[in-house]
Amino acid sequence: MPGDMKNMFFSLIIFIYASNILSAQTIKVIDSEDRKPVKDVAIFNQSKTRFGYTDLSGKFRIEAFNESDRLYFQHPSYENIDLSIVQLRDMDNIVLLQYKTFEIEEFVVSANKWEQNKNEVPNKITPIRMAEVEFVNPQTAADLLVASGEVYVQKSQLGGGSPMIRGFATHRVLLVVDGVRMNNAIFREGNLQNVIALDPNMIENTEIVFGPGAVIYGSDAIGGVMDFHSKKARLSTGDKLYYKINALARSSTANNEKTAHLDFNIGGSKIAFIAGYTYSYYDDLKMGSKGNENYRRYEYQQWLGNVDVIIPNTDPDVQVASGYSQHNFSSKLRFQPSEQLNVQFINHTSISSDVPRYDRLIQYRGGSLRYGDWYYGPQKWMMNNATIEWKPGNRLFDALKIVAARQDFAESRHDRKLNNTVIRERYEEVIAYSVTADFEKEMGKNLIFYGLEAITNDVNSTAGGRDIITGETSPEASRYPDGINRYSSFSVYGGFKYPLSGSVFLNGGLRYNYTTLHSTFIDNSFYNFPFDEIDIKNGALTGSVGAVWQIDDITKLNINGSTGFRAPNVDDAGKVFDSEPGAVVVPNPDLKPEYAYNIDVGITRELFKILHFELTGYMTLLDNAMVRREYLFNGADSIFYQNEMSQVLAIVNAGSATVYGGHISLQFAPARYFRVKSNLNLTKGTDNEGVPFRHVPPTFGSTHIVYENKKIKLDLYSFYNGQMSYENMSPSEIEKPYMYAEDDSGNPYSPSWYTINLKVSYQLGNLALINAGIENIFDSRYRPYASGIAAPGRNFIIALRLKI
Repeated sequence: MPGDMKNMFFSLIIFIYASNILSAQTIKVIDSEDRKPVKDVAIFNQSKTRFGYTDLSGKFRIEAFNESDRLYFQHPSYENIDLSIVQLRDMDNIVLLQYKTFEIEEFVVSANKWEQNKNEVPNKITPIRMAEVEFVNPQTAADLLVASGEVYVQKSQLGGGSPMIRGFATHRVLLVVDGVRMNNAIFREGNLQNVIALDPNMIENTEIVFGPGAVIYGSDAIGGVMDFHSKKARLSTGDKLYYKINALARSSTANNEKTAHLDFNIGGSKIAFIAGYTYSYYDDLKMGSKGNENYRRYEYQQWLGNVDVIIPNTDPDVQVASGYSQHNFSSKLRFQPSEQLNVQFINHTSISSDVPRYDRLIQYRGGSLRYGDWYYGPQKWMMNNATIEWKPGNRLFDALKIVAARQDFAESRHDRKLNNTVIRERYEEVIAYSVTADFEKEMGKNLIFYGLEAITNDVNSTAGGRDIITGETSPEASRYPDGINRYSSFSVYGGFKYPLSGSVFLNGGLRYNYTTLHSTFIDNSFYNFPFDEIDIKNGALTGSVGAVWQIDDITKLNINGSTGFRAPNVDDAGKVFDSEPGAVVVPNPDLKPEYAYNIDVGITRELFKILHFELTGYMTLLDNAMVRREYLFNGADSIFYQNEMSQVLAIVNAGSATVYGGHISLQFAPARYFRVKSNLNLTKGTDNEGVPFRHVPPTFGSTHIVYENKKIKLDLYSFYNGQMSYENMSPSEIEKPYMYAEDDSGNPYSPSWYTINLKVSYQLGNLALINAGIENIFDSRYRPYASGIAAPGRNFIIALRLKI
């Protein structure tokens, strides 16, 4: 055989051999019915040290996995399966996935910070996965929570969003981002907007824990926990470098939204990096055209020629002075030198423009608008987080996770009365450090978890007045004590999960928390407080115990008893501010923690293989509750504050409150591509004097009719809210009649409302996805309960996503 032919022959043999090896290292995942490839299937080993997704052709390279590995396959629309490498070879590397009848997640991590089977956890936990977020296209993380249909969100302004869970909100619910608590020492009783600092385009999954989560998360976790996990930095599962690029451009008509997003992931076998950036611009929000006339804005104020001028609004449905913009940047560097060790460095940064406080700008006094200016300065948040996960499997623990973080918060408030040239400016900065160490150990059938946590917050509060014509400055009282403000917390906790049988699982845990608060007043001349420092030290013991009974393959019962607490922070004990016209809140150095005692009972059942329902009932007793009440300041019930006589209020421990309610959800799947899902939430609550509790929302829910195949998804859905009558409104809401409609007796109330909406997505080729939608199709004019801004009117949404 001539030499050239020999070389060609051997080259051909080598090529065929190499191709067989390459083919043997590539698996393909397909639908068990139509045999079409399934993209975005998560594939990982037991320890999740190797993790990746199928491509658009349903293919995935597995050469990075060990021969002894068992591969797990997860996708929101398909049943989970796991296979060994040997089984894959026997199947010719073809994996068949069975379509999932109901959208039920099987695994959660927020129950005790380690992944668990949801059927073995007594807590009610609702996950929101990335695929759902991409379809819904929320403008902010607050809107992401609304998409669950189980969290009520209040907005004082467009740049806001204060989640309410089971009648609790603000500093009685907890935000957690990549294992770090976002709540800080100035989280207040009033509505918050911190959740919008998160970029929904960089969130991989969110889990909402309903009810107290104090054993795992500590103070503030009374109503529930919102646990956000950002996108993972993916390693390569083959010899080649792994890369992925996601881009988004979106526009909405109700507030002329313009959003652009880009993120990219690049990964080798041991090091990976992901980074993302989002810019969003929102113009003044336009409300609906059909509904209550009270919500319309007929005039607004503007500073022209060194005077305040009242200008008629040419379109009263446009909520003038509500727009803002925001930048978000996120990055994650991952180093995994071995399957036992994983190290990550995470950064999240968010900065907004000035955000008008719309609910204050529509206040009237004496027949005229009250404020010439009221806005939040740029809200800035930065979190730097180092996470170490180690799985040595020694006698003390199988797995260890250490999370050390620093967060920097900056916010400010700027308000000026109409026809007054001096603007009051208050600035707050918080530096929050935290370290947590969580351990997990399997002991026979028993799973043990335990941990330690240390937190410290330093608050700096300053203020001043500024003449907007001359620029001259003047002293003003700060919102919080102007000296030292340090809040610290130290805790130890532990728990277990034990299978009493193959179908009954017992869960429990205990936590001890010790908190300290120290604040000092340097300049006491503004108020002449009868004290010059606040020193509070408290300890709290909380616990939980619950059981899950998997009666059969289609029925599950669960019961869970838990306690929670909230320690007084700087905002509770040391704040001075005007809560509403004619009232001022002053510090109270004698505050104690409040405690919550909760019980949940739930049942989940599947009927006829086409109907799935979940029913949960709960009751929470809040004892020693910190609430705003009338107060005496130096023996007086009123003081002169901001040039007007104001009633004195303070946060005090006053009695108790009882909150109870229920949740029901249904899923109906009569055919493979068609399903209906609906949920309804009912909450009631009063204090021990029978007064309605502040953050109890009206009855609310949603219903979706969904059609989905490989290329297209359609969702025709409705959001609906019940009426909140005058008799059921809390006193703090009754004191803000300008935000509400009037009933037949002239009293404020919140009318019922509903919207009809349509969302659609369509896969364009292999790389592009187009999303479109019409929200509030009938252009209803409504304002969600406790919100200071009316909801969007008819809103057209168009978005283009590219995935490379």
